[in-house]
Amino acid sequence: MSDRIVLMDKKADSRVVDALLEHQRLESLINSMADGVIAIDEKRRIALYNGAALNILDVNRIHRGDNIETVLKLLDADGKVLDTNAIVKDTKTQTISRDYKIRYSDDSLASIYLSISPVHLGYGKKGDKGFVLIVRDITREKSLEEERDEFISVISHELRTPAATIEGSVGNALFIAEKTGDMTKIKEALTNAHDQSTYLEDMINDLSTLARAERGVLKDTVTAINPHKLVESLQESYIEQAHAKDLEMHLDIDPTLEVLNSVELYVKEILQNFITNAIKYTEKGNIVVSAKKVEDGVTFSVSDTGLGISKGDQARVFDKFFRSEDFHTRKQSGTGLGLHVTKKLAQLSKATITLESKLGEGSTFTIHFPNLDNPD
Repeated sequence: MSDRIVLMDKKADSRVVDALLEHQRLESLINSMADGVIAIDEKRRIALYNGAALNILDVNRIHRGDNIETVLKLLDADGKVLDTNAIVKDTKTQTISRDYKIRYSDDSLASIYLSISPVHLGYGKKGDKGFVLIVRDITREKSLEEERDEFISVISHELRTPAATIEGSVGNALFIAEKTGDMTKIKEALTNAHDQSTYLEDMINDLSTLARAERGVLKDTVTAINPHKLVESLQESYIEQAHAKDLEMHLDIDPTLEVLNSVELYVKEILQNFITNAIKYTEKGNIVVSAKKVEDGVTFSVSDTGLGISKGDQARVFDKFFRSEDFHTRKQSGTGLGLHVTKKLAQLSKATITLESKLGEGSTFTIHFPNLDNPD
C-alpha cells in the first residue's frame, strides 16, 4: 500500500514538474515575440504579459492582477478616450482593429494594431477563461498610409486640370479649324495645349526623380566635378530664358575653387532647380549664381530679385506639393515637387540647404556640398 502511495506521489510530482516546464516554455515563447502580448482573465485582470508589451505601452512594469485599463487606455482616431473594459468584455470572437491610439506620458500619440481573442474552453472542460490581447505599434505604417492617400489625392487633382485643359484646347482647335479656319485662334488653342503638356512632362519627370531618390536607386558615383565649368554650363543653358524676361544673369565664382568630389547628377539637378525657380519667380532685376570654396567642399548660392517668400512659407517650401497661397506666386504654374526633390537629392549628397528671403525683395538659396569619398 505504501509503495502505491509513493508511486502516486511521484506521478503527482512529475505532473507538477511537467506543468511548470510547460508554463516556462509558454513564457519563453511569449517573451520571444516582437508583438506585445497580454493575457487577462474574465474580469479583465492581467495574468501574463511579455517584454514587448512594456516597450509598446512605454511602461516599466505591469502588475499582475491589475485591470487592463490601468495600462491600456484606448483612444479613437480623434483622441477621444474609450472604455477599454467594455471593448474587451463585448468581444465574442477574435477582433482586429488598426484604428485605436494610445497616449504616452509626454502627451504624444501612437497608432496601434490591437487583436482581442477570447479564450474558449471545450464543453465541460475546466480551466481559466479570459482574453489574449496582441498589441503592435503601427504609427509609422499609418503615417505612410496617410501620406500615400494624400499623395494620390493631390496628384489626381494636379493631373486632372492640365489633362482637361489639353483636351479642351485641342477640341477647340479642331472646332475652329472645321468652322472658320482662323489660324490665329487655332494657334492660341494649340499653344495652350502645348504649355499644359509641358507642365505634365515636368511633373512626370519630377515624380520619376523623386521616386528614384526616395528608393536610393539614383546613380550615385562620386566623381571629381569642376565647379567653374559646371556653373558656366548652367549659365549657358538658362541665359536665354532669363533674357526672354529681360533679366540679367551673372556669375560670381571664387577663383581659388578646386574640384568638388560629389555626385554630379545631384549637384547639377539641385542647381538647375534653384535657377529655374529664380527665373520663374523674378519679374525684373537679375539672378546671380555663385560658387565659393570652403574648407571641406563648395558652397553654391542662387540669388534673385524676385517675389520673395514669406516667413510662414519658408518653413514649408520644401514640402511635397507645397504651393504658396500668395496671389503673385500662384500666377506661376508649378508642380510643387521641384524643391522637395531638391531636398531629397541634397540628403543623398550629404549637403545642407539654407534659405534667406524677404517678400518683394528676392530670395537666396544656398547649398553646401561637402567633399565625399575621393573617386577611384
